[in-house]
Amino acid sequence: MAGWRFEAIGTHWEIETSSPLPEPVRSAVSAVIERFDRAWSRFRADSEVSRLGREGGTLASADAAPMLDAYRALTTATDGAVNPLVADSLAALGYDREYSLVPRDPLAAPADWTERVSWTSTGVTASAPALLDVGALGKGRLVDLVMTELAEVPDDVVVDAGGDLRVRGSGERVALEHPYDPRKAVGVVEVRDGALCASAVNRRAWGDGLHHVLDARTGVPVRTWAATWALAPDAMIADAVATALFFDGGPALALAWGVEWVRMTTDGRLQWSPGCPAKLFTVGGPGRAAAD
Repeated sequence: MAGWRFEAIGTHWEIETSSPLPEPVRSAVSAVIERFDRAWSRFRADSEVSRLGREGGTLASADAAPMLDAYRALTTATDGAVNPLVADSLAALGYDREYSLVPRDPLAAPADWTERVSWTSTGVTASAPALLDVGALGKGRLVDLVMTELAEVPDDVVVDAGGDLRVRGSGERVALEHPYDPRKAVGVVEVRDGALCASAVNRRAWGDGLHHVLDARTGVPVRTWAATWALAPDAMIADAVATALFFDGGPALALAWGVEWVRMTTDGRLQWSPGCPAKLFTVGGPGRAAAD
């Protein structure tokens, strides 16, 4: 397999193909990533989502409806714990555009987000300034878009964006990275013609117990679950469920969407879905690490 490694949207990417990607294909992939980032990154002052946060109005994007439809389901399943208006809550804890990492008082996200923003197949509209954060599923959505751009590339393809990956073709053996010791794994799983996405409290963490997985109802980081992994046909759904699994409604949503999963408590206990194909253990061996 030939590997193309690069940095984008604040994470490391690796695309593996049976032969090196020609330059026009690489350029097309880079354009897809730049277009998504320019639309949806709250860390860019020049992004469309930042403009929406300053001014309100409309953000034209075909990605709005798939992502916000999924967010609505996440909000319902988690009783409001997952909410795309959590951006200001993250910023209040220091995870802001400047990465100040200086926390202030926790800030709950507006519970009525579906009344503040509306969306169609062509974009999202905010009647007043509203800063969206699509971090619960946005990277998975972008992995899917990149895989679509590679549809004409022959043979096997692996798209890995910082541990959120999608595989086309023969299986990829993936280690489920231990959230407290990256030298270890809690299990391994074979991903074949599908996606595996993960989330963990040790990634994007700062200060005393602060990390990027917040309960939108309180603006406080979650404390019960340390890491989650979700397997689905596409990466956006896997990414969304990996977020939902930090909350009580996550397993029910996974069941409704046909997603297999594993999650680990902060005291080291594992739970998994009845049909989960992962082989789980205490200390693992080689494999690609899945921990976002």
